[in-house]
Amino acid sequence: MESPLHPMSSLFAQLGLPADGAAIDRFIAEHSPLPGNIPLAEAPFWTPAQAAFLRDEIREDADWAEIVDQLNTRLRG
Repeated sequence: MESPLHPMSSLFAQLGLPADGAAIDRFIAEHSPLPGNIPLAEAPFWTPAQAAFLRDEIREDADWAEIVDQLNTRLRG
């Protein structure tokens, strides 16, 4: 399996969030589990700009899409 084009830390930095491993783990712990009926980009903890970025990347199957999918999976865990 190939590694994603962008690491999770780069995604968090792109979203304007603390991007070190501990901060990422803390964010996921604080916001999990995200209910299955709420699309990732519609989660209440995103700013409008963050939500738009996530929505656009998935819709366009852009180079960030794979790591956004991984974040989605981790938040559902």
